[in-house]
Amino acid sequence: MKAMIVLEDGSVFNGVSIGVSGERIGEVVLNTAVVGYQEMITDPANAGKILVLTYPLIGNYGVAKKFYESKKHWVTGLVIKEASRIYSNWQAEGSFNDFLKSEGILAISDVDTRTLAVGIRDNGEMLGIISTSDFNKESLLRKIASYKKTQKRDYIKEISVKRPHEIKTSSSAPTIAVLDLGMINSFISQLKTLGCNIRLLPYDTDACAILEAAPNGLIISGGPENDTALPQVAGTIKELLGKVPMMGIGTGHQAIGLALGAKLKKMKVGHHGVNYPVKGRDSYKGDITVQNHSFVVDEGSLKNRDVSVTLRNINDETVEEMESRVLKFLSTQYYPASPGFDEVNAAFKRFLAMARSHKAGRPKKRTNSCSEVNYAKA
Repeated sequence: MKAMIVLEDGSVFNGVSIGVSGERIGEVVLNTAVVGYQEMITDPANAGKILVLTYPLIGNYGVAKKFYESKKHWVTGLVIKEASRIYSNWQAEGSFNDFLKSEGILAISDVDTRTLAVGIRDNGEMLGIISTSDFNKESLLRKIASYKKTQKRDYIKEISVKRPHEIKTSSSAPTIAVLDLGMINSFISQLKTLGCNIRLLPYDTDACAILEAAPNGLIISGGPENDTALPQVAGTIKELLGKVPMMGIGTGHQAIGLALGAKLKKMKVGHHGVNYPVKGRDSYKGDITVQNHSFVVDEGSLKNRDVSVTLRNINDETVEEMESRVLKFLSTQYYPASPGFDEVNAAFKRFLAMARSHKAGRPKKRTNSCSEVNYAKA
């Protein structure tokens, strides 16, 4: 079946529908990774996005349930060059095409993704529309313009857990609470490997309830950027700074920046891939990181003297990591991905050391606004 993607600037790319039929609008972003298509599609941070995979052959190793990063897909649409007709992987449980259809993903293949990628690189990330029914360019551009006037980014409300949920490992293990903006399974696995008890909290859990739960540390997870929930999350964090060790990841890092009074700025082309180099200002050692963001903390607006920028992107000097011993937090714009099978990223280890040194306890004075948090067991 014929399919088409039209970008906000009027660029048109024809292709073939390989998922479900329909018409959907979203922000078009590139991802340069060679592998990991299933993880990208099920990453909540990609909610509302039309994802363009620049690697030309997709689906050659199939799919498996163990590689889901969340309970379902979140992308608005998917654009690829070529879908593999066969797959070969000892862990595979099904084909890429079957996965697209079972998940209800609107996807288009046989697209000149090289030219599309150059257009995004030169003109910046923008809205686009995929259609399997309307092939009139002007009609599709009008739909994009109408969507732009009314769009509301409120994905976190849908993604976050609806009630507290507990994953228990040991009664003597440190307890890490997670303010869930879109926590992915691979990060939960790393916390389990570290032997942590994990408490997933709804995104709108207030500071008082978090302090009453008395965790050793709090993670503000990654999730969709520029979301309507972020000001509320930043307000909660502001009340907790210095009171409980915190770690922000991705959008959680941005929320900490907002809580510190900093501003966020949108990049022309975001960082979406697995090979972004970062390093400290006074270091000659670089690290390669996984990243998935279109916004960054504006370093010029970060005025708090107790906060240090510990890592910057080598390519464009954007802030990739912040830390404060006084305010008890570590935050990473990059994804602290596992370096290998059953291994844990050094950022999680640093945060756990901070959390272990914190003596968890309930506030001495209990207010009427504080309430007990009851957790569902895993």
